[in-house]
Amino acid sequence: MADPLLRVENLVRSFGGIKATDNLTLDVVPGELHAIIGPNGAGKTTLISQLTGQLMPNSGTIHFAGREVTRLPSYQRSRLGLARSFQITCLLPNFTAADNVALAAQAHDGHSFRFWGAARKERHLRDAAQAALTRVGLAKRADVLVSELSHGEQRELELAVALATKPQLLLLDEPMAGLGVTESARMVALLKELRKEVTIVLVEHDMEAVFALADRITVLVYGRVIASGDPDAIRNNEEVKRAYLGDQHAVTRHG
Repeated sequence: MADPLLRVENLVRSFGGIKATDNLTLDVVPGELHAIIGPNGAGKTTLISQLTGQLMPNSGTIHFAGREVTRLPSYQRSRLGLARSFQITCLLPNFTAADNVALAAQAHDGHSFRFWGAARKERHLRDAAQAALTRVGLAKRADVLVSELSHGEQRELELAVALATKPQLLLLDEPMAGLGVTESARMVALLKELRKEVTIVLVEHDMEAVFALADRITVLVYGRVIASGDPDAIRNNEEVKRAYLGDQHAVTRHG
């Protein structure tokens, strides 16, 4: 196996007397799609927030691309190639799709924040925005206001915003949330294409999507890793079935 692109060792994060992350260790190798699953309250989003630097651990270490980043702020991790797409859409609703992506590209270039008009006027930012929108299938929606995009298109736009920062590792927090059947199928197809270009960590409750996409799956319960392995190993793991999967159709649907 290749050296990990991301390595997390003995990570602990507590809120009062509750350990949201409990001595957690995992690694992500280049080129894989690594899914993180678990019941509500398992600590998945808390883990992602620590990986991006939005939340600092109480103890433990995070290494990314060969260097320790445990205490680096979010913007420095972004410049190293860590990008996050949020569980709840974080877009500027009164700006166009292209404006949102151009601003993300501008921020990644290290410029101080300027008004959107400046980003619009810079050719390389417009080109970067158009390229990212094309990759997610939104090229024809570039000049549409975010508020006028469908929910599914907004999730795709979020991916474009993340891709504009030129990530080595893309952290996706429930990209299927709120999507209908058709939109979910389109998102799965998009992620299958993106995984060819960028390493992905996927937090997701849609087990059908997880088992269709993941190379490896890590299962969290109460902030602890109870299992990690390929989809077949996770599907057949008795502890995982008891703690999370149970009789979900996804266990047998892909069996």
